Amino acid sequence: MLRDGNDYKGLIQLNRIYIKNAVIHTETDGMIQGSLLVENQVIKAIYEEEMTPPQEATVIDGGGRHLIPGFIDGHIHGAAGSDVMDATEEALDTMAMALPKEGTTSFLATTITQAPENTDNALANAAAYESKRGQAEMIGVHLEGPFIETSKKGAQPLEHIMEPNTEQFDEWQRLSGNNIKTVTMAPELDKTGEFIRHAAASGVNVSAGHTDAGFESIKQAIPYGLRQVTHLCNAMNGIHHRDIGAVGAAFQLNELRAELIADGIHVSPEMLELIFFNMGSERLILITDAMRAKCLQPGYYDLGGQSVRVTDDRATLHNGSLAGSILKMRDGARQMLRLENATIGSVVQMASENPAKQLNMYHRKGSIKAGKDADLLLVDDDLTVTHTICRGVLANQEDK
Repeated sequence: MLRDGNDYKGLIQLNRIYIKNAVIHTETDGMIQGSLLVENQVIKAIYEEEMTPPQEATVIDGGGRHLIPGFIDGHIHGAAGSDVMDATEEALDTMAMALPKEGTTSFLATTITQAPENTDNALANAAAYESKRGQAEMIGVHLEGPFIETSKKGAQPLEHIMEPNTEQFDEWQRLSGNNIKTVTMAPELDKTGEFIRHAAASGVNVSAGHTDAGFESIKQAIPYGLRQVTHLCNAMNGIHHRDIGAVGAAFQLNELRAELIADGIHVSPEMLELIFFNMGSERLILITDAMRAKCLQPGYYDLGGQSVRVTDDRATLHNGSLAGSILKMRDGARQMLRLENATIGSVVQMASENPAKQLNMYHRKGSIKAGKDADLLLVDDDLTVTHTICRGVLANQEDK
């Protein structure tokens, strides 16, 4: 890790960073060989040639690597021993400090179905939380449950599941400081569309998940405001020749984007191929759905009050059901890069651009353009992350 006179809690706090000799994946001009200037927290300028670095700029030699926008994880419960439901500043700090190493520069703090008072505490904590410089930015909350179908609960505790309730949602949105950006719910439980219309009208991204809905139920929810599918293939109906289900709906209905846990476990490599072939990178959103055991050793950990067994590659409940993941964003991105016709540009679309657009944050994040947040990654051809910059601060540098 580099150090200088502006050292801040073990991270580099700089007003100017000049990155040279990089393949820059820009929003408007495609890939260019050039250099880029960061000033304060934003991208100041992009150059197609090497310039004289400005005074007092820290210079990073890209070494011909790819400079891409930082990853946005729109569905993550925890990491490095902490969980959003711990409802403490320290828990969110721990997550935010751990994520840049895997290329994540911003995230939605994701809740799990729990007793209402526990959800109250987690949302109030999120409202009070201020992201620190040099850490991944918490850009909002993903409310996963409790408005879900019991038969598709997965690792969501059964005893706290409830019917869609606009009054309860509004109270939680108030407690969160209007930070709920995504809500996962079962659309078939909202027969009149009242809940979906209400949430969507307030600017919330409504996502179908932990759902028993068939194709027609998903299709009927789109005019109400349904715009996403949560962790595609998991906790929903798969494709059947008489009803193509929620998975088939994601394939067929262009209004929908779909989250995807690309660890090769939640969705097999062959199914990842089929999904990518049918949907391309235009409508997929890479997530981790990670729980607190990510970055830690195998053992037993808590998720929503349930004991979870964690091995080297997965997290499961006592009955064998998957309980979130221990996936890192860079590894999910690598899994997708192995697919036929996938490119680093495809990965950028799925891990950065699409989530930013889905959350109405593309004016700030998700691409490399002058004026946008300086959330940047230097990566090798295999997506090894060598440098992570979070809002203008070099948050992680791997020794090469």
